[in-house]
Amino acid sequence: MTERLYYLDSYLTEFDAKVTDRAEDGRRVYLDRTAFYPSSGGQPHDIGRLGDIEVADVVDEGERIAHVLTAPLAAQRVSGRIDWARRFDHMQQHTGQHLLSAVLAELDGFATTSVHFGGSTSTLDLDAASMTPEQVRAAELRANAVVTENRPVSVGFEDARAAAGLRKPSDREGSLRIVTIEGLDRSACGGTHVRATGEIGPILIGKVERIRKAVRLEFVCGQRAVGRARADHDMVARLAGLFSAVPDDLPTLMESQRAELKEATAARREVERELDGLRARDLYAAVTPDAAGVRWVVIRDGTTTERQRSLGQAIASLPGGVFVGTTSNPPGIVVAASEDSGTDAAAVLRAALSNAGGRGGGNARLAQGTVPAEALERAIAGVLGR
Repeated sequence: MTERLYYLDSYLTEFDAKVTDRAEDGRRVYLDRTAFYPSSGGQPHDIGRLGDIEVADVVDEGERIAHVLTAPLAAQRVSGRIDWARRFDHMQQHTGQHLLSAVLAELDGFATTSVHFGGSTSTLDLDAASMTPEQVRAAELRANAVVTENRPVSVGFEDARAAAGLRKPSDREGSLRIVTIEGLDRSACGGTHVRATGEIGPILIGKVERIRKAVRLEFVCGQRAVGRARADHDMVARLAGLFSAVPDDLPTLMESQRAELKEATAARREVERELDGLRARDLYAAVTPDAAGVRWVVIRDGTTTERQRSLGQAIASLPGGVFVGTTSNPPGIVVAASEDSGTDAAAVLRAALSNAGGRGGGNARLAQGTVPAEALERAIAGVLGR
């Protein structure tokens, strides 16, 4: 059995221990006691060193904790050292999550159903149908108010049958490790936590989205929140510089720019359609009709699918017009056919793509598909061979 030193002291960064077992040629080591936290409860594992060897992973195996090393360890006794920056960051995020979950339960009755602590952001899932921007702001303000109150955060052990007032009931038996934020929250938890809410630092709520039947809320605490705020500030400052505007005017200015871009895009597409119509008539006139009076216009210019579709539709609007055009990225074919051409664009294309290892679809008038680059010419030949 491994004595879990982090249960009693999350601030312990160095310790001595005896090696009790080894596996994987000494790269997986078991100690009689450890301050290394294993991945558990959504919180990532600690890293650090045992002697001079790096600890790459820490795994909870029930009664024992395995330390996965980057090199074999031969010593019988060893000194361990925790990466404090990573540990304290996890302490800030985890205690911040307790605080935020308690505030959301207090203000809106939202229960936290699951938690994930990521490398840059963390998330918690709420048993809620939705969450308004006003609720988000209120929860963030309340959480940060509790931070500034610097309430004590304590850790204790209670018998599961006698433990009362827990935010989330526990199904464990025996002794429970309970983390308490004074006057706000009591939660059964085996993670590492700060001593007072002031050490959490600022709490910043980010993206809120609907996930299945829950609301997923993204958040960061402490130095992560400072870093996120700095990145957001720098981005806003850069945008303000690009637009030669003050930050407060950016939403109005960008909405105006968006409307202008939408109008310009619509005008450009209309001009392109007119040009495609003119080009289609020139291409159509330059092609000699076949015995059935059909003019097959083949274009291998590798333009976009959108432009080839537009040109194809223009040619298919002419009597007996059939268009075959290629695209380069991704490699593909567009086929368009006038109703009086006697050609089913989708049927012709599907047969050609099937023989060339491609795929696609459409209807009798317009179809498109993709094909491996090396088989493009074979697919075109299949279309033209009909």
